[in-house]
Amino acid sequence: MSSLISADQTLTVGELAQVLRWRLDEAFPSGVWVAGEIDSITRARSGHVYFDLVERSERAEPGAPPVASLNVVLFRDDKDRVNATIKRHGNTIRMDDGVSVRIQGMLDFYARRGQLQLRMIAIDPAHTLGALAADREALLRVLAAEGALRRNAGLTLAPVPLRVGIVTSLDSAAHADMLRVLTGSGFAFEVVEVDTPVQGVDAPAAIAAAVEAAADAAVDVVVLARGGGSRTDLVAFDHELVARAIVSCERPVFTGIGHETDRSVADETAHTACSTPTAAAEAVVQLVEDWLERLDGTGRSIAVHSRRVLATAEHRTGRAAADAARGALAASRRADRNLDGAAQRLVHTGRTATARAGRRVAAVTYRLGQAGPAAERRAISRLDRASARLSVAGRHEIRHAQRHLDAIATRVRTLDPALILRRGWSLTRRDDGMLVRSVQDVAPGDGIVTHLSDGALDSTILARHGSSEDQYE
Repeated sequence: MSSLISADQTLTVGELAQVLRWRLDEAFPSGVWVAGEIDSITRARSGHVYFDLVERSERAEPGAPPVASLNVVLFRDDKDRVNATIKRHGNTIRMDDGVSVRIQGMLDFYARRGQLQLRMIAIDPAHTLGALAADREALLRVLAAEGALRRNAGLTLAPVPLRVGIVTSLDSAAHADMLRVLTGSGFAFEVVEVDTPVQGVDAPAAIAAAVEAAADAAVDVVVLARGGGSRTDLVAFDHELVARAIVSCERPVFTGIGHETDRSVADETAHTACSTPTAAAEAVVQLVEDWLERLDGTGRSIAVHSRRVLATAEHRTGRAAADAARGALAASRRADRNLDGAAQRLVHTGRTATARAGRRVAAVTYRLGQAGPAAERRAISRLDRASARLSVAGRHEIRHAQRHLDAIATRVRTLDPALILRRGWSLTRRDDGMLVRSVQDVAPGDGIVTHLSDGALDSTILARHGSSEDQYE
């Protein structure tokens, strides 16, 4: 019929629409495969799906209009066949805005709206997955060439990361699971929550801004997470904006993105990649538990070392006390011998003086018997004077002896080690018990024990200084 239409024939709009349908059926009797990006997808209550299949310029700015667009409709009956195809591929893709697809459809002219549309009847999941994989590998190559892949992994984790920034959709199961793990740990976590969409065309920019906001909140660690989904659901985490945000983040980033076996670009650039949001929260809890375990171990080591040091110090103190007691006993014995000698000398001096005085008295008495009265009086006078001098000399000798004894007693007291220590002095010995009298008696690294009036100190020699030196030996 269409071939019979002449140039001057007048058609109604409906007739022209029918002619266009015939022409499209003749040109594409088996339909056509078309590749493009899904945009403005709508799922109607009737079960039908509507979207635009668009082509964008490779150099187009974000938000720029497409260079070409085609209306697509996926009727409910055709959708069941398409979903069955996707299911056979493991439900790895989901039709959503921004997803690159290769679809088969029948071209049709929709008369009511006067527009050309493609009635979708099939999909090629391999095309979508291949495009995602190619984009992912290209971005990874760029980041690797820049040395940016492990930049965040090089950041130092806080020993006790109790301030945690969570970046996810706050109404999701992933958010609830992470809070359950953190609060159930019993640790005093302070959680900073940053809400963000985790899929869709606008998700990459939103996620990047959320990571930056969490880092600006001075958290110890940022946890970027979302629950499980298809490969296309997770495409936002392969986006360059998200990767760049993680690379430039000044805080360690933990990721817990879905249940996919393939790692996203976000996982590759993060400090630590976990398989799920729950695993990411558990990893943070484990850091705190590890720190507490190390703290307990350090405490036990300190206790063991302290007991060992105290036992050694007690042994050294006992040995020093015994040495001091032996020294004091020896000094006391020397003082006793000195006192005995002084007393013997005093007795000998007294006996000598008495014998000398007796001889003088006898001599005077004899001369007195040989002389007359006048001589007797002179002798008596001389005898009195001699007796007086003898008395004075005796008292002087006794006082001198007493002072000598007092001086000896004073020296004995000053030799008492306990008295010397109480006066602020100290006694230093090496580990082998030898008394340290000179800096030459020890060497750097030697252990010494310093005895004071109220105890002892263990030390280790770091360096020696002579009386006129100011440099380390």
